[in-house]
Amino acid sequence: MNGDGALHASRSTLNALSMALSAKPTQEFVPIKEVRDGIVVLKDESMRAVLMASSMNFALKSAENQNAIIVQFQDFLNSLDFSIQIYVSSRRLDIRPYIALLEERYKEQVSELMKVQTREYVGFIKNFTETTNIMTKTFFVVVPFSPTMLETKSRGFLSKLTLKSQSSKAVADTQSFEEHRSQLEQRLSSVEQGLTRIGVRAVPLGTDEVIELFYKIFNPGETEKPMPTG
Repeated sequence: MNGDGALHASRSTLNALSMALSAKPTQEFVPIKEVRDGIVVLKDESMRAVLMASSMNFALKSAENQNAIIVQFQDFLNSLDFSIQIYVSSRRLDIRPYIALLEERYKEQVSELMKVQTREYVGFIKNFTETTNIMTKTFFVVVPFSPTMLETKSRGFLSKLTLKSQSSKAVADTQSFEEHRSQLEQRLSSVEQGLTRIGVRAVPLGTDEVIELFYKIFNPGETEKPMPTG
């Protein structure tokens, strides 16, 4: 096959792949089945809980404190008998809500001097943020739990024998979810305690917060859209 033929074949393959992908709904490429009570349930029935963690200015610590933190973090990781994922979300700071607030304050000012100062401050903030790329970072720790293969197969086999209605299936699913959530929460508590010993505060995300987090992950350009007016 000559070069033109190979190029044509490659383009044909890409076009076919593009058509196949576009024919499927976007949801099929997202591994999440549902978010229930702050717990992410994946399509393979495994579960994830997400902690939002506070930051620490490590560089400002003394050498002695830095070494102590490193040792404590090592001890924390070694104490876990399961894996965790540390996710850092880095995004450009959306200053528009703050600018809108300042402009409202400007309208409320009675003193001409305060109006001038407020207007100059708004101009300074706008100019500074346009010329400087200000980023905000948020830290998350993802704690997983996966049912054992034996348990999953057993539940699937027994369900064929015992579940005869949608209501009984729903009850079994709820019981299974509660059992797995209890084990996941034990892991979550261990991670929280370990981070606290290091000096990092951590709080679990609720359902709405988890949904917002994944929405921002899958829609990274949303902050660049114009703000709604009115």
